[in-house]
Amino acid sequence: MTTTIDESEIAKFQAMAAEWWDPNGKFKPLHMLNPCRLDYITTQIAGEFDRDLTADAPFNGLRILDIGCGGGLLCEPMARLGATVVGVDAAERNIPVARTHAEQSGLDIDYRHTSAEALIEAGEPPFDAILNMEVVEHVADPQAYLKACHDLLRPGGLMTCSTINRNPKSYVMAIIGAEHVMRWLPKGTHEWSKFITPDELYDLLRNAGMDPVDRTGFVFNPLTWTWRLSDRDLAVNYVTTSLRPE
Repeated sequence: MTTTIDESEIAKFQAMAAEWWDPNGKFKPLHMLNPCRLDYITTQIAGEFDRDLTADAPFNGLRILDIGCGGGLLCEPMARLGATVVGVDAAERNIPVARTHAEQSGLDIDYRHTSAEALIEAGEPPFDAILNMEVVEHVADPQAYLKACHDLLRPGGLMTCSTINRNPKSYVMAIIGAEHVMRWLPKGTHEWSKFITPDELYDLLRNAGMDPVDRTGFVFNPLTWTWRLSDRDLAVNYVTTSLRPE
């Protein structure tokens, strides 16, 4: 079986697995970013599938895959919105953490230690939406990985894909700032050379057979310690939405 898993990248997240649900632990940046991520993701899915986010269980009937699910920070909100959720992660230690937290929260989420390529080989039925957040910069072959994601979507399906831009500002903010100054993440969590510019990601998505329809920035305010969405500032963290053509 071919795979795009980078074992050295997986080892970094294996070492931090127990801290996924500690808002002041090594995943503090994701806990801070999560409301902003969820705002974007839910708005995109609701718009594409004509769902009313004010209704009870608005994602009922949708099958959603979260690749690189970690401890389930995105899976659980999707399940609460009514979706049938599959969460997969290549870091084996993340899965029992995610399962235990979901059980404690009374949520039925299908967590698996596997990869996108393995799901395809096993004949996994297609998904309506894929959450592909902060993963593509950690894989060995981004193009092959995104093609696998495309193959896991049904025609008309939607994928959100976030990553970090590659420029001097992202080096200062995401590596020097987050890893060395603020110590939000262990040193070496990210490699600047693996960051992907928005134009590069759009090209990768198109080459994978996807149709990119949106890109938006996640912008951190160091004065208020909050994140916001921006359609102009994609200098560091950003997210895209793309569709698999019908």
